[in-house]
Amino acid sequence: MRFTRRFTRIFIILCLIAVFVTTPILLFSSHRLIHLGSDASKEFVGDLSILKHRIEVQALNAVQQEEVENLKEPILDVYRDGNQISAVSLFTIDKNDSLGQPKNVSLAGNNVTTHDTKKESQQSLPEETLATREKALEKPRPKEVQHSQNVQSHPRRALDERVKEIKDQLIRAKAFLNFAPAGSNSNFVKEIKLRIKDLERAAGEVSKDSDLSRRAIQKMKAMSATLSKASRLFPDCSAMVKKLRAMTYNAEEQLRTQKNQASFLENLAGRTTPKGLHCLSMRLTTEYFALQSEEQKLPNQHKFQNPDLHHFAVFSDNVLACSAVVNSTVSTARAPEKIVFHIVTDSLNQPAMTMWFLSNPPGKATIQIQSIDMFDWLPNKDTLQKQESLDPRYTSQLNHLRFYLPDIFPSLNKIVLLDHDVVVKRDLSGLLRINMKGKVNGAVETCLEGEPSFRRMDMLINFTDPMVATKFDVKSCTWAFGMNLFDLQEWRKRNLTGLYHKYLELGSNRPLMKAGTLPIGWMTFYKHTRAIDRRWHVLGLGYDSGVKLNEIEQAAVIHYDGVMKPWLEIGLQKFKPYWKKHVRYEHPFVQQCNIHD
Repeated sequence: MRFTRRFTRIFIILCLIAVFVTTPILLFSSHRLIHLGSDASKEFVGDLSILKHRIEVQALNAVQQEEVENLKEPILDVYRDGNQISAVSLFTIDKNDSLGQPKNVSLAGNNVTTHDTKKESQQSLPEETLATREKALEKPRPKEVQHSQNVQSHPRRALDERVKEIKDQLIRAKAFLNFAPAGSNSNFVKEIKLRIKDLERAAGEVSKDSDLSRRAIQKMKAMSATLSKASRLFPDCSAMVKKLRAMTYNAEEQLRTQKNQASFLENLAGRTTPKGLHCLSMRLTTEYFALQSEEQKLPNQHKFQNPDLHHFAVFSDNVLACSAVVNSTVSTARAPEKIVFHIVTDSLNQPAMTMWFLSNPPGKATIQIQSIDMFDWLPNKDTLQKQESLDPRYTSQLNHLRFYLPDIFPSLNKIVLLDHDVVVKRDLSGLLRINMKGKVNGAVETCLEGEPSFRRMDMLINFTDPMVATKFDVKSCTWAFGMNLFDLQEWRKRNLTGLYHKYLELGSNRPLMKAGTLPIGWMTFYKHTRAIDRRWHVLGLGYDSGVKLNEIEQAAVIHYDGVMKPWLEIGLQKFKPYWKKHVRYEHPFVQQCNIHD
């Protein structure tokens, strides 16, 4: 009995031990079989999806190859520096490569070819070459090379590699997306669109690696995995290269178009009259006709034809611009009582111009306002209209009136012609005392190469014409309008107005010159111009010319030549204060017309 009980206990204990030992093994084996089954199914599904994408790619390659052949591509330039050849990698940079060598790119001669990682490993360098290169790296290097490597290994990573890698990933993803057929809605297309959207949101406008969030880094890793899948789906690297080159070329074309459009809009803005200036002219005109006839006359009319005074001429229809020229000249003059300004405008703006200087007299200086319609002897407008120009300012009578100065002022001997887009910063009495040495026109030269104002004769004059090639030297020095001293006595002796008429008539029959007063001025005053000191007249404030601040400070007259006039919104802000200080913004009409400082 005892033996039976003992045997039963031993049997029960052995059974329990067997249960405890075998149960975990069975559970583990069944769990393993389940995972193996699921993995096999996933791999099977993955193989099906890859197979599906491969079928799509085969159909796509036929379409894409046809598209790529029709795309206009730029020539791939590879630049040499001694024996070194550099090319921009179309793929990401290996993080383990401290020298920043492009990944998956090999350079052989003048050709740039891309390879997969497997091919790259198969075509690795021989061991002897690697050993030789390692020995060369162990040799001491020049200080300049060591310094450059120290800069490259800066811990901050001045190049912001992650930000650039994100931008590269987005470009590559969009390129892969363009490989998909139009209207395709496959899993790959959905996935890559989602990755692009997520990465753009996560990265935002970040420009430094330190500003990247953890979410952006996670999205970058997810994008990397998607791009790896795309590389397997689209193994044809040559098609990718062509696509990226075509995308680059299209982007350059769009940039060129945008630049042309911006230039056109700037020129258009320069030709238009701002609403505030139009409003000011209308209010002044209304005020002028409310005056009595005796009150409409400007004072000191007896000084208009006195040759002993300092005479300045401005031809313009812009009230505010003329006031800035007059105010700046009078405020810097040592003897303002000797200054006489002759302003010629059109009949539409003459009342407004007169009213402005009646209500804002320029101190002790004298002002004369005339209308161009008073000069009946001027030639017909049709001759000027024959000059082909999209800008009406170049063919306006008011602009060409400068060639009739001796006829407009028959009793004067000397006169200074100022454009309405200048500001006077120094006393100009010394300019009138310059010895002209028998010349007619005193002007600043613009023939110094490297200067922003540099001009050559053949830039505006057609030297292919036999008459032009015979009479003029293409290498002769050019000069600028804007501030010019004219000896009217010498002008009358040489009958330069008649010479101007001759060239104007010849230019209306054949293309001798471009439209405007400058090219025909070069021809009219050829060998009749005296060069004056460059500090008298500094140009380049009406466009981004790079004129230096010290040149502006030393100048007697600064010129806003170009389309960016100081009274326009497109004017350069850094140069506007020189002009604004001479404008009366506190005037009631100026404030009512919303013309603000």
